[in-house]
Amino acid sequence: MGAIGNTFLSASIFTSPLENNLLLSKPKNASMKSLCDVAVVSRNPSKLSRVSCKLSRSGIEEKPRSNNGVSNSKNRMEEYNTAMKSMMRNPYEYHHDLGMNYTLITDSLIVGSQPQKPEDIDHLRKEEDVAYILNLQQDEDIEFWGIDLQSIIKRCQDCQIRHMRRPAKDFDPDSLRNGLPKAVSSLEWAISEGKGKVYVHCTAGLGRAPAIAIAYMFWFCDMDLNTAYDTLTSKRPCGPSKRAICGATYDMAKNDPWKEPFESLQGHAFEGISGWERKLIQDRVRSLRGT
Repeated sequence: MGAIGNTFLSASIFTSPLENNLLLSKPKNASMKSLCDVAVVSRNPSKLSRVSCKLSRSGIEEKPRSNNGVSNSKNRMEEYNTAMKSMMRNPYEYHHDLGMNYTLITDSLIVGSQPQKPEDIDHLRKEEDVAYILNLQQDEDIEFWGIDLQSIIKRCQDCQIRHMRRPAKDFDPDSLRNGLPKAVSSLEWAISEGKGKVYVHCTAGLGRAPAIAIAYMFWFCDMDLNTAYDTLTSKRPCGPSKRAICGATYDMAKNDPWKEPFESLQGHAFEGISGWERKLIQDRVRSLRGT
């Protein structure tokens, strides 16, 4: 199925029992004044489908391949959504069968799910003026869904889109925390180039990708964490780990080798930062370019 974006979304890709489906749309007369301006959201109700399966230690249980492609795809979605609900403790779901979906967050930043085929790259280039793609998936994520990554990278080259990878383990806040600074460095560099929009994605666009976007908004758009978090999740309902972002902020803002371990700090620690801490984080993030 074709790409589904915030400009022509016909069906919800993720669901929440609290808010039901959110139908994301770009306002026809939207004006963006800065990199930190945001789009508008509208809502349509829908039903939530529930799934269940056993989880392996990695979170997703591999099952024997079947000859029925539809059943096999459904099994993968059930496994993935159950793992996401169990390990991330959020109510959202990913519907791979409905194709790529995404949300415009700022005039330069899009957060979405994985491109599934080369035609998705054509769409991002022609319809959304995407010039950079930041992929946060590990190789096993891509293999799990049967994505031909090389064909996607080849189409990126044909479309003059810079494809970047900063892998982080799915459903793992520690991996996300450790990978955030370099991923934000790639995102900040791409946005600063000003050659087109940056498309940030993981698998579903509900955990790792929005966390990177929120950290960028927190560190570079003069917002506190709660403002950045609420701004993004009001446009794209999702449940990235706020604690992982706080931990990465702490890692980047503190020099003292005798500093208190982050895990011993109060839950709201580093949801806000001072001006000099923000400047220090920005300098350190920019120093990671090319690493």
